[in-house]
Amino acid sequence: MKIHDLKPAAGSTKRKTRKGRGEAAGKGKTAGRGTKGTGARKNVPLGFEGGQMPLQRRLPKLPGFNPRNRVAYQGINVSLLDAHFADGDVVTPVELADKGLIRKPSERVKILGDGDLSTKLTVKAQGFSKSAEAKITEAGGSIERLARVLSGKADAPADEASTTE
Repeated sequence: MKIHDLKPAAGSTKRKTRKGRGEAAGKGKTAGRGTKGTGARKNVPLGFEGGQMPLQRRLPKLPGFNPRNRVAYQGINVSLLDAHFADGDVVTPVELADKGLIRKPSERVKILGDGDLSTKLTVKAQGFSKSAEAKITEAGGSIERLARVLSGKADAPADEASTTE
């Protein structure tokens, strides 16, 4: 067998359609463009969606995006804890919401280290900065990381909150 003996399998190739070459050719007259309108007379502009706001104008101009799985925290500085809580108090997201320091107790709270702390507090939150952790323990207090967002008025960690009485 030589290369000049090779030919495609039967039915695998198709002749090119010659548009606009008479009615008998099958694609005569309108040549598959339909009747009248922009598409029949000239090329439709790239990105044109028939009057609908095009994709390139619907998307934001500047680069970047908002990640879907972003974990947002409500930040509270230790100086606010010092101002609003007495010595020996237990600070929970519910307590912070009751005093108006955060908007929702159902969202995650992170304690930040700006300011000074002179009161001994037991702080329960989902996150702590290293400086806040150091200032709370330095003042004689303790920290407790909450594993999940608290629901309702429960202020226990994840493993205790799941038990029923």
